[in-house]
Amino acid sequence: MALPQAMTERRRRFAMAEIGETRRAGDRTRLAVLAIALLVAGSAFSMLLSVTTGASDAAILDVIGNIAGFEPALSVRDRIIIVDIRLPRTILGFLIGASLAVSGTVMQGLFRNPLADPGLVGVSSGASLGAVAMIVLGSGLAAPLQALLGIYALPAAAFRHGQTSVATMLLAGIALGALTLALTGLLIYMANDQQLRDLTFWSMGSLAGATWTKIAAAGPIILLSFTALPFMARGLNAITLGEAAAFHMGIPVQRLKNIAIVGVAAASGASVAVSGGIGFVGIVVPHILRMAIGPDHRFLLPAAALLGGSLLIFADVLARTLVAPAELPIGIITAAVGGPFFLWILLRQRSRLAL
Repeated sequence: MALPQAMTERRRRFAMAEIGETRRAGDRTRLAVLAIALLVAGSAFSMLLSVTTGASDAAILDVIGNIAGFEPALSVRDRIIIVDIRLPRTILGFLIGASLAVSGTVMQGLFRNPLADPGLVGVSSGASLGAVAMIVLGSGLAAPLQALLGIYALPAAAFRHGQTSVATMLLAGIALGALTLALTGLLIYMANDQQLRDLTFWSMGSLAGATWTKIAAAGPIILLSFTALPFMARGLNAITLGEAAAFHMGIPVQRLKNIAIVGVAAASGASVAVSGGIGFVGIVVPHILRMAIGPDHRFLLPAAALLGGSLLIFADVLARTLVAPAELPIGIITAAVGGPFFLWILLRQRSRLAL
């Protein structure tokens, strides 16, 4: 009688443990859904704040009142400020912040490392070289160089004989990063004083040059990359257990890596090309969200897009109001916040290893 009773007790414990895990999973799901809803509201608030804030007194409320018939017609100056300056800047800032945060989330999931970001594999350096060449050489002479070492150079170097690995991507990124750094240095040496000032400001990142033309150029690339996110979440969840385990779970690991690296190259490369170097968004945002809602990429990827876009818009608002009517490069703001947070991540990882 003792053996059947022991088996019954074991089954009961397993059932209770399964019920407890199901409840915890449900709680995490509800928390993630609530967080995404809050992030949607926060994104709307950040965009409204961006459009209504600036050195000029033109406000979006005037536009809304004018449309509703409560306010007099806007002046030409106010219409230009809102429609042609602030609105494209807000939209482009949200797209860039979302693309950098999502790219960082994908890279961290693919490399299984919370310190990974798109710059780790040379994507940013390739796009930077194209932009520097455009400033120094002009569009005609820069086109061949940009075509040779643009945002798609990394996928071309990493995918050999239909196979790729994390080590291959890292080595390709290091090699391309070194080559593009050398060519960028040569172009800087060739630049004149005006070009050097442009390069210095561009390298620190800014949304000051945002236009509808830039949105039309970078927006479709970023949005097209986002269409692959729903198909990557399950695979990224599985690959956290290792590539072999993910393969045995039915995940097409090679296809997942191909889609991930091409999507990251396209989205982050387009972002760097139109805004310059904006650091730490791809590291800080995914790490904050993993601590808040867990590692499930079904919720992590859309939450990263919302939080990344919102944070970059808030950083841009600070950049153009702290020293108004002048403007700080947005890269200074993100580095001032992201640098200490990055050091905190390193110290936290070190303390975990010590334990």
